[in-house]
Amino acid sequence: MGILRAATVQFQHVPGGIDENLGTVSSFVALAADEGVQLIVFPECCVTGYWHLRKLDRDALEDLAEDIPDGAVTRQIFEMAARYRMTIGVGLVERAEDGQLYNSYVVVQPDGRYACHRKIHCFISEHLASGNEFTVFDMVEGHRLGVLICYDNNIGENVRLTALAGAEILLAPHQTGGCDSGSPFAMGVVDRALWDNRLDDPESIETEFRGDKGRGWLMRWLPARAHDNGIFLLFSNGVGVDDDEVRTGNAMILDPYGRIVAETWRAEDAMVVADLDLSLRTRATGTRWIRARRPDLYGPLADPTGEEEATRRIRFEHKQ
Repeated sequence: MGILRAATVQFQHVPGGIDENLGTVSSFVALAADEGVQLIVFPECCVTGYWHLRKLDRDALEDLAEDIPDGAVTRQIFEMAARYRMTIGVGLVERAEDGQLYNSYVVVQPDGRYACHRKIHCFISEHLASGNEFTVFDMVEGHRLGVLICYDNNIGENVRLTALAGAEILLAPHQTGGCDSGSPFAMGVVDRALWDNRLDDPESIETEFRGDKGRGWLMRWLPARAHDNGIFLLFSNGVGVDDDEVRTGNAMILDPYGRIVAETWRAEDAMVVADLDLSLRTRATGTRWIRARRPDLYGPLADPTGEEEATRRIRFEHKQ
């Protein structure tokens, strides 16, 4: 099955600063190339910025959006992928052929192949639609990748369906941690002053990043997604100020047993790298559990309960 060298990145984007953010992407790709990386994952909406999008009207979002694969940003990613012989995933706002806007994630391969995932549970703006398809595809090296963006990963069924479609490695780009979730036991706002003072007092902000507002929250569910589905999981995230919240970074790579094989909790732009041994999947617990499924019993999983609500309502209204 072979070894695949992968990297996942956390960085603080500039809201609306496409050129600046692409510059950061380019710098990390060059650094990853020096380390022999074959696959690199960047955060959700890292090219456009994220949390400020909720305040933009349709025209402002249109100004940030681009066609895929013919837009200027995507063309630059194609050039990077070809130059460095690397598969690269970045998040941006997509303008579809019918004019609809999406929170999308494009993954470009060195041979010119690409895949685009549209966030299934998009809530940030009424002007951005939610996608309706799962995204699973083959790499140049023969491995099979899946993509789920941020909230998509919260729903266990999404990860399971991605695994059932053959995904061996899940790309999980996020903008999370430090969120005002409305729950006393899930995340919570990080004091902006701790971030601003990070150079003089790195311990205080990194304590928050390792705690329940960041890593502690992730550890309640992220390893289970990898373990229960027998997949590698590449978690990429924003870090630092994102409009009025502070993202907690915690970029990490997990193996099919849910073990963390590389991570950071540094309060800065950072990249973690690991060699993924795909042979681990053969006897992984989750891989075997999937084979033991009883699909004949699971029909009710697809039946509406009548309690379903739009993600936007759950995310914004129920926290009040």
